[in-house]
Amino acid sequence: MADMSAPAVCATPAPDHPPASDVSAGVGLVGLAVLVLWIALCRHWGWVVAVLDLPGPRAPLAGPFAALAGLGLSAAAMMAWSLWVDGVHRRPSTGIDWANPRPWGAHWHESAIKLFGLWATWGIIALFYGLCRWYWQGPWLFAMQVMGVLALPLALVSVPYVLWLDRVLVQPRDGAWHFGAWLAGRRDADVGAILIHWRAWAVKGFFTAFMLSIVPGGFAHVVRFDWAQSGDPAALANWLIDLLFVVDVQIGTVGYVLTLRPLDAHIRSANPYLDGWLAALVCYPPFVLMSAGGPLDYQQGGMEWSGWIAGHPALLWGWGAVLVCLTACYAWATVAFGVRFSNLTYRGVITTGPYRWTRHPAYLAKNLFWWGASLPMLPATGLVSDALRNTAILASVSAVYWWRARTEERHLLAQDAKYREYHAWAGAHAPVTRGIGAVLRWLGFTAGR
Repeated sequence: MADMSAPAVCATPAPDHPPASDVSAGVGLVGLAVLVLWIALCRHWGWVVAVLDLPGPRAPLAGPFAALAGLGLSAAAMMAWSLWVDGVHRRPSTGIDWANPRPWGAHWHESAIKLFGLWATWGIIALFYGLCRWYWQGPWLFAMQVMGVLALPLALVSVPYVLWLDRVLVQPRDGAWHFGAWLAGRRDADVGAILIHWRAWAVKGFFTAFMLSIVPGGFAHVVRFDWAQSGDPAALANWLIDLLFVVDVQIGTVGYVLTLRPLDAHIRSANPYLDGWLAALVCYPPFVLMSAGGPLDYQQGGMEWSGWIAGHPALLWGWGAVLVCLTACYAWATVAFGVRFSNLTYRGVITTGPYRWTRHPAYLAKNLFWWGASLPMLPATGLVSDALRNTAILASVSAVYWWRARTEERHLLAQDAKYREYHAWAGAHAPVTRGIGAVLRWLGFTAGR
């Protein structure tokens, strides 16, 4: 895929308004509403059991299956909104022609090849899970257990799903078909389509397992929070931050699971650039560089924000409120994706919510949060060397996210004229992006791509 040079992007005129978003704001909001109601129900489950005189323990529902139920309910609500309100299944971008279905049985041979390629893909991903030790310890083990239980039902459901969908697809020979054809030794298999197929499934396989592994922990902490601590500004702020991270994780996980054409949420392409993959993977376990003791651990000898300003209630309330707002912006950026959230992929263009303020609201909010929460320039040791080291390392972490943003833009600019239109609009009109551009120009840097 060709790179997009700076002149090509700069030549795109900046429109007065952003293009229409491929995802309506309602999709994410209905998923958020259902999730919040479910969390409230789980927190007060003991009261519900007592009032209804139900059998069983009268305690909050904080287990991993309650977390999965919240995931399922949010997904169902977002799917219902997408289909019944937004009618996404009728968009041309789905590649589906509902008006001209093929006769049943006319395409069974192509569907069989596609199923062969799809099952082989799943089998190879399962082999990868089996070979990598980290998937069988700690929180990863929960993700493996969930996937193990779902493996057979998914394989069975895939048969009628593929047979049904192939009847209405404009081009049934997708990446799974080409991979199956290649495995079968057919000469009409397209290697380019196979590479696109595998990049998409590599993203889905890696990140779905990671997201499922972190779903239960945050959910349990939020549900079990003792409201008696709400008078402590640090405790309340940290609980609200945890709640917002749960929103991000739950809605984000839905995005990885629902990569379905009838929802117009399929992966159009995954980032084809090696540096894009490197920039993303170093931010996630087991490759993460920012973990405790890692090369980019910026918290050694440090102290959290609440420790530095303890004993100053007004400052604690104010600082905590800022950190909660930054986390809310981060979660909002995920909610705005609806059922399409995913790293390293192109699944449509989002121009609503925080994306009207900046092209990368999640990265900006996350990095500002880290600076405000860790205060790397104020180490607990009091050593100037630790202050300089931690500040420089956190600056390097922020540089990694700038790198990620640039590689993502390069991918999307090469994929979609609509994103190029949004990119140009944001550079001229989005307040944060425009402000950063002005500062860079003042410092002597060219706005560039």
